[in-house]
Amino acid sequence: MREIKQLTRSEFQVMSILWNLPEQSAFTGEILEKYENPKPAYTTLATFLKILTNKGFVRCRKKQSKLHFKAAISEMEYAKIYFAPAKDVFFKGSFIEMMRFILQNEQPAQKEIDELRTLLDEIQKK
Repeated sequence: MREIKQLTRSEFQVMSILWNLPEQSAFTGEILEKYENPKPAYTTLATFLKILTNKGFVRCRKKQSKLHFKAAISEMEYAKIYFAPAKDVFFKGSFIEMMRFILQNEQPAQKEIDELRTLLDEIQKK
């Protein structure tokens, strides 16, 4: 797979819709229906889908004489691509420093802290 770049805000919005659809695929009109108002013009959405196809985020094929789009990358795969540079740029590649920053600035609820401890225990046991 070629290098995947980060998404623009508008591209991310399209991908978010695709990721939340059954089978992460749909026709342009079906994607447009999922937008909240104000919806983009059909042609604007078609342009975004063409860009996403060219960037490798979406696969396109003709189906029922219309273009059908499917996410080529999962939301979690994209999350890895998105967060890796942030860790490197802002935290000198340190996972601990990134987590420290998040925990100090987000002020998680006790339930979330407990879930995090459980997750860390599970990881440690592996």
